[in-house]
Amino acid sequence: MASTSSPYRIDIRDLIGRPGQMREQRIEASVPEALGEGLVSVGEGDPIEIDVRLESVHEGILASAEVDATANGQCGRCLRDIALPVEVEFQELFAYHSGEAFEYEVQDDHVDLEPLIRDAVVLALPFQPVCRPDCPGLDPETGLRLEEHPELAAREQRDPRWDALADFEASTDPGSDTSSDADQQRD
Repeated sequence: MASTSSPYRIDIRDLIGRPGQMREQRIEASVPEALGEGLVSVGEGDPIEIDVRLESVHEGILASAEVDATANGQCGRCLRDIALPVEVEFQELFAYHSGEAFEYEVQDDHVDLEPLIRDAVVLALPFQPVCRPDCPGLDPETGLRLEEHPELAAREQRDPRWDALADFEASTDPGSDTSSDADQQRD
């Protein structure tokens, strides 16, 4: 649970029990705890922008948010430092306390967006981030970046287990260009 000074905790006293009321709010803060743990993540202290719309409905408070941040880390192919924009949206109902079980509930006079923001941002991070889609990566023998050493990329990279098939030539079937009797009967 977020602390009382968490940027994800939003006071909603003015909206509780007032269906039809709405408030929009922009939050610019520093991430209190890193979001993600892979090759890229939104680090602790990095800036985050949250545009949230809070609407009072009969069942609780409907929160719609757009989150913008920057994930920093390394390219999964060439290990170059990269920064990727992270833009996510979500919408969730924070229900008033009732006999029914809800995943998210209004806590006294506030809603805590932390678990929603964490889930949305972490799920939006790429598993294998790349600096650009056509990044050639590293040379497997020398560890040098292929982009900076094109002569390494030019040499043939073939698995030696396939050498026996290198001189194999596929036969050409002259009947493959014509359709079979079965195909002609279907037409």
